[in-house]
Amino acid sequence: MATGNTIQYLTRSEIASNKWDQCISRATNGRIYAYAVYLDTMSAHWDALVLNDYEAVMPLTWNSKYGIRYLYQPFLAAQLGVFGSNDVQAFIKAIPGHFRYADIYLNSANTNAVKGASVLLRDNYVLDLNHTYENLATAYRENIRRNIKKAKQAGCTVVKDFDVETVIDLASIQMHLHDKNVEENIGRFRRLYKLLKAENKANTYGISLQGVVIASCVFFYSHQRAYYILVGNHPNGKTIGASHALIDAFIADHAGQDLLLDFEGSDIRNLAFFYSSFGATQEVYPALKINRLPFYLKWLKK
Repeated sequence: MATGNTIQYLTRSEIASNKWDQCISRATNGRIYAYAVYLDTMSAHWDALVLNDYEAVMPLTWNSKYGIRYLYQPFLAAQLGVFGSNDVQAFIKAIPGHFRYADIYLNSANTNAVKGASVLLRDNYVLDLNHTYENLATAYRENIRRNIKKAKQAGCTVVKDFDVETVIDLASIQMHLHDKNVEENIGRFRRLYKLLKAENKANTYGISLQGVVIASCVFFYSHQRAYYILVGNHPNGKTIGASHALIDAFIADHAGQDLLLDFEGSDIRNLAFFYSSFGATQEVYPALKINRLPFYLKWLKK
């Protein structure tokens, strides 16, 4: 980083939201998760590291437990990290010491810049939709084509822009099995959807059978990306290819556009295979851990 450049630590109250959002908007690696409204809604607290006059930024999403502050990844914020600069290491070194622990995800543009830290590379899958539908569909694996045909033969139809509560209700069933903070996280998401929908950055897609939605999702939009952000499926849809038909419908509707379908994962083998079966390619991003806890607490986070 050139001499004279300064990375400042700013608390949320010191951050100029308009300048912050302008930085995220112009960053070639910008993500929807990094906009102020997203961070305000989905994180417990956030501060930031800011280079000069918002030339580059790094959100620091944090919470505290037993009086100890730590950095964490908010619900449905797959990639954060440094935006607008390649000097990721300088930002990591500038993380204030009062954050005693960190378990956060950076973004795919930060992958090659992180050195000497505790880093694990995670998998995402993305599909470039700027091709004809015919060309995109030829990349589908045979099992995808078979399930799409099965859904059509069963009488499934595509529905759009329906009430987000339908997706939330279906998604919550699975979330309750894995997330102890379901109600808080869903409440945050509900508020965020309303805000982004008002800006035409969010909508719902689904597959309906006999008037009942059996596969559904919410898409968010920014930076020429469509984020497959929240998925809610009914068990009845699994055997007739409803999820396959939903993604195919989205691809058909957006084929030929300068848009990247971002599947937001996954390190889970079956999901990775599912996403790649549509022709999606791997996009890796770093997960960063920092442990500055006192020696008598470090074992808690090994």
